Amino acid sequence: MLGYDTHIQTLQLGGHDYRIRSLIDLQQFADPDHSAERAGISSAQWSLFGHVWPSGRLLAETMATYDIEGKRILEVGCGLGLASLVLRLRGADIVASDHHPLAEPFLAYNSALNDMPAVSYRTLRWDVPHHTLGRFDLIIGSDVLYERDHAERLSSLLPRHAHAVSEVLIADPGRGNSAPFTRALLAQGYGTSETRVCMDANEKPPFRGRLLRYSRDAAGMARATA
Repeated sequence: MLGYDTHIQTLQLGGHDYRIRSLIDLQQFADPDHSAERAGISSAQWSLFGHVWPSGRLLAETMATYDIEGKRILEVGCGLGLASLVLRLRGADIVASDHHPLAEPFLAYNSALNDMPAVSYRTLRWDVPHHTLGRFDLIIGSDVLYERDHAERLSSLLPRHAHAVSEVLIADPGRGNSAPFTRALLAQGYGTSETRVCMDANEKPPFRGRLLRYSRDAAGMARATA
């Protein structure tokens, strides 16, 4: 007995159909062994990992055509890991990460549901060093700045896991917490740009959603460490 209800939906991402198992609604909750509680996940937050959110779809669509040649890629706060699934199908060197106890089994289930090898996964808390994770050329995430302290916590993770020459790409629905994250990355030597995007078919310009792109070259790294 799982203690929560799911359904399977078909999503078209990057021109391919994906079958995705997700929670049926936001009311689902099951933490019989208190693993989510120990991870700092409240009952109100518990179900958030298990849904298809507009920013997750945007990131997945972006990854369907993004330049991934020779790049080691990390998805942070992956939830259902739509972008990681798209990247795995493309043959990318991708590691998905989250700290929700069900993110890994849902990702493995969805990999199998789409007849693809499992996506590499690591449990990752942004405020706890992960000594074996290594460094990445591209770090991606969707709707990962939804609480005020997330900007500080996520930006502090980058020096541990981003190469000197690296990119960060965040699909953000416009919750208002991106400015401190951008300031932190500017201090780390990244150049920044953003593209406004429509997150809802009924939304009118100017759109709240955006793709936040951060890129650092060797000169930017030198300036940040000078």
